[in-house]
Amino acid sequence: MLQVLLLNEGKVLTGGEELLDQPGPKWIDVVQPTEDVMKRLGDRYGLHKLAIEDCLHLDQRPKLEEYPNHHFLVLQGFTSKDGNVCELTLHEHHFFLAPDWLISVHELPFEGMEAVRQRVLIDPQTMMGRGLDFLLYLLADALVDRNFPILDRFNDELEDLESLVFENPQPEQLQRVFEMKRTLVTLRRVLSPQRDVLGLLARRGIPNVGERTALYFRDIYDHLVRLYEQIDAGRDLLGNVMDGYLSMVANRTNDITKQLTIFSTIFLPLSFITGFFGQNFDLLSHSGFFWLMLVSVIGLPVSLLFWFKNKQWI
Repeated sequence: MLQVLLLNEGKVLTGGEELLDQPGPKWIDVVQPTEDVMKRLGDRYGLHKLAIEDCLHLDQRPKLEEYPNHHFLVLQGFTSKDGNVCELTLHEHHFFLAPDWLISVHELPFEGMEAVRQRVLIDPQTMMGRGLDFLLYLLADALVDRNFPILDRFNDELEDLESLVFENPQPEQLQRVFEMKRTLVTLRRVLSPQRDVLGLLARRGIPNVGERTALYFRDIYDHLVRLYEQIDAGRDLLGNVMDGYLSMVANRTNDITKQLTIFSTIFLPLSFITGFFGQNFDLLSHSGFFWLMLVSVIGLPVSLLFWFKNKQWI
């Protein structure tokens, strides 16, 4: 699907490929690109074949490449389901930037891009009149900022998980820790190289990117630094939660072992007493032995309990 937004005399015209021949700055958005559509755009605007090939094959690394008449940019972001923050959906967006046109190519619909489209329709002169490099900034900013709610939910769940671990550790919590750790690794693998890409766009002197817009790209770079710091903090917290879980399980095991040892210590002298006085002689004719056995059976366990209590073992 191909949609075109064309700025003409302060108004925005929306349509399809019929607007490609009309003069004026235009934003061309391609969803679920096909080889035929990308070939037509490549022939019309001189898109490099390597860039077109990247658009048709996902899982590209975030990058910025300069070609004779345009720049090619790959950025990635995430969205997640409300029920499980670890179920991430990767959004890979490809951009072709030239002085008079901006082409965005992506496989999945993206709510942030639709929000930018509505802003352009409401105020076209501000959104597109400042240059298509500024429109690229808006799209990149929407893609990066959608990661903040994910990390906020991630940190909230991590704090709750930490409290549950110290209250009542369960094996399911350890499995969740490993799942969240894999999620952070995925976020870091994608967002880390994007800092370098946005750092290049924030530098002055990049063709097709004005000095005023470069300042805005610097703001996105700062957002990526904040995201990276949150990811590192989340990794540290996950390590603390895992250590806390293992410590709580070890303490529980020690408590069980201590209780079993105390029971064994209490019943060991009782076994000796019952074995000794259970020999083949008449206790009724030896009343002293009978009372000694009775006192020992009652007194020894009570004495041991008081002793353990005094030593603070129980």
